Amino acid sequence: MPKLKVTQVRSRNSRPQQQRRTLTALGLRRLHHSVTHDDTPQIRGMIRKVQHLVDVEEVDA
Repeated sequence: MPKLKVTQVRSRNSRPQQQRRTLTALGLRRLHHSVTHDDTPQIRGMIRKVQHLVDVEEVDA
């Protein structure tokens, strides 16, 4: 299964509570923190909600 590397590149400060919770659910804790997730529709939907705060790249498993 393909993997996605998600990196937080913008601050969560002054963002709506739902966006902050989405970043936490993705496992992002601070700026320039990266996590790897399986490429699923649920993860893609979470990324879409905070796409202005994160960078996403596909990586090989």
